Amino acid sequence: MIERELTVRNRAGLHTRPASMIVRTASQFDSEILLRRDNYEINGKSVIGVMTLAAEQGATLTLIVDGEDEETAADAVEELFADGFGEELE
Repeated sequence: MIERELTVRNRAGLHTRPASMIVRTASQFDSEILLRRDNYEINGKSVIGVMTLAAEQGATLTLIVDGEDEETAADAVEELFADGFGEELE
């Protein structure tokens, strides 16, 4: 199991487009992918779940990935956050 801290860097936060990018990426992997904010944990393969995090710019989330392709899956999701989902960062 892998746990990583991720920060929402894009100005608009996790709105519909970034949420769907996370789900599309996560769904490519067999591993279980969860995102946690405070004490609330959601399935990273659910758009509704990701949207309910209401994560604004600067929010810190914990990525939890468990499965046989966990390293590749964690890297792929982390890259989305690092890139700011291709949106304006500041």
